[in-house]
Amino acid sequence: MVVAQFSYFCKNSILFLMKELLKYIVKTYILLLVMFDVLRVFFVLNHIPIVRSDSIALADLLPVFWHDKHLDFSTASYLMAIPMIVACILAIIGKLNKIRWLRAYFIPIAFFYSLIVMGETGVYGEWKTKLSYKAMLYLKEPAEIVNSTSTGNVVYLTLMAIVFAVAFVWMYIRFCEPDTRKTADRGFSLASLVATPFMLGLAFLGIRGGLNAIPISTASAYFSEHYFVNIVSVNPAYNLMESITNGVKFESNVKFDYMPAEAAARRVERLHSTRCDSTVSLFDTPRPNLVVVLLESWSADLVESLGGHEGIAPNFAEMEKEGLLFTRCYASGNRSQQGIASIFSGLPAVPVTTITLHPEKYHACQSLPSDLKEIGYHTSFYFGGRLNYGNILSFLKYLDFNKIVEGDDIGESGFGRGKLGIHDSFMLPWYARQLSSFTQPFFSTVFTVSSHSPYDCPRVDDTDFGWCDMERPFVESAHYTDHSLKLFLDEAKRQPWYDNTVFFFIADHSHNTYYNHPINTFEYHKIPFLVYGKPLKDEFRGKQIDIIVGNTDFPAFLLAQLGLPHAKYQWSKDFMNRCYEPFAYFEMGEGTAWKCGSGEFVLSKTYGFEVMRLPDDCADSVVMDGKAYVQHWYDEFCGY
Repeated sequence: MVVAQFSYFCKNSILFLMKELLKYIVKTYILLLVMFDVLRVFFVLNHIPIVRSDSIALADLLPVFWHDKHLDFSTASYLMAIPMIVACILAIIGKLNKIRWLRAYFIPIAFFYSLIVMGETGVYGEWKTKLSYKAMLYLKEPAEIVNSTSTGNVVYLTLMAIVFAVAFVWMYIRFCEPDTRKTADRGFSLASLVATPFMLGLAFLGIRGGLNAIPISTASAYFSEHYFVNIVSVNPAYNLMESITNGVKFESNVKFDYMPAEAAARRVERLHSTRCDSTVSLFDTPRPNLVVVLLESWSADLVESLGGHEGIAPNFAEMEKEGLLFTRCYASGNRSQQGIASIFSGLPAVPVTTITLHPEKYHACQSLPSDLKEIGYHTSFYFGGRLNYGNILSFLKYLDFNKIVEGDDIGESGFGRGKLGIHDSFMLPWYARQLSSFTQPFFSTVFTVSSHSPYDCPRVDDTDFGWCDMERPFVESAHYTDHSLKLFLDEAKRQPWYDNTVFFFIADHSHNTYYNHPINTFEYHKIPFLVYGKPLKDEFRGKQIDIIVGNTDFPAFLLAQLGLPHAKYQWSKDFMNRCYEPFAYFEMGEGTAWKCGSGEFVLSKTYGFEVMRLPDDCADSVVMDGKAYVQHWYDEFCGY
């Protein structure tokens, strides 16, 4: 009788522990999946203007909650790997009541996942990308990231991360953990021991995405024709994990291998060769002063003549009447440090990383300021903020400017300042007066700041931007910078150096606008480029030139205009050469984008051709040109 009762107790104890173990695992999986979807809804609600701009209906969004489950379940399986092992061990030894130890695991998991979603919510509005390895590189300067976002947004996203994390932890403790009173010290569980390999095997299949020959990846969640819908479908933690893994591999040992290295080098050499050396001269002065007004984040969509809405940049439109506008200029990257490397060193944007983050490679960079110094130019760079973001300051110092001035160096009282630095309406007129202290000729750059988030510049007039449902703070800040450009030129015209000065108004990179161009398009990367000033020849005043230009081409163009050699800027082209063969490029991480006279394509290694607009008779050759360009450039960069 005693033996029978003991046998009955053991049998029920073993089955009870296995039942409680299964309930715990299933409940925790369900809670994780619910958390993923709740935070997914939060992300969408914070980007309603994008939903409206892209005409995304509720019927387009609802399928997300089916198509997202592959990656969500895989992510949950990754997160459950450690808890499952611990829970199985506790069940086997009859100590499942100790499962509360796993709170020490789930509390940071809840906070980290919530922070990832909040970070992605903030990043997507500014960069139109999910949180990625490249974005994580900017965490080296956390203060700059905070300064680039409005205080209200930082507080809001931080509080929401805490709220969601606390809610998840509470639900985990309340609904998932077994009752410790019922699971206390029940002894060895053979059933749990037998079941453990099967449960861990199922978790492994969940991580892998099933028994398919090809493991799951972020591409598995793509199903819609709407880019934003696909972005929502991809699990943020899985995307970040895949991006970091691929990014580390890519930086260390992955190469573009479209063709043999020698073949790529030959194609690139042919692309940069010219049949003649006959530059069209724009200036009637041999050694004018040169001023670059580097427009922070200015998209072509801000300029009416480039397809933008009327009234955003009326002063820029007035300058066009006396200047020369290049209507098809493209930035090769989408970060300030990429634009600076292109404009002053003639270097294309590097996939995944940026040249400024690699001081060990600076030795291979050409320097436009240094070359101009050799022929007597005084060189300077002014910025109303701080240049430590993206390691820009160290790169500028390598370029050997005579003078570099940051916002902290300017002790003027009465200057209006925002989180990023001195507002443009104060900085630009002051800068114009500073130029009078330099010997002529001079080459100087002023980098605007107000059209960068958090867009905390003052309003200058009552212009109604009610029509702008999307990116309105950015558009309003660009309108403010445009107002500041007028103040700058008004002050410059009062200076003794003005009549002998050529101004170049060009953006460092583009930005999302009310048109909501996908980031993997040339429409997104299009920027304004205006040449202006008294030395500009009369026949070019008020004119437009409709040729494909890249911001990488600025050094070769400028040196050619001054009658100086530029062959060592091998990635830069003189687009005023009568024999110029136009093309432009922008980096896509693991792909490439290419535009030439025949058309354009955008190629991703993961998803294939995202854009293909080329005639059949030349498509293969043009695609090989674009592939050769990015392959040869990346190989050269790695060899620096």
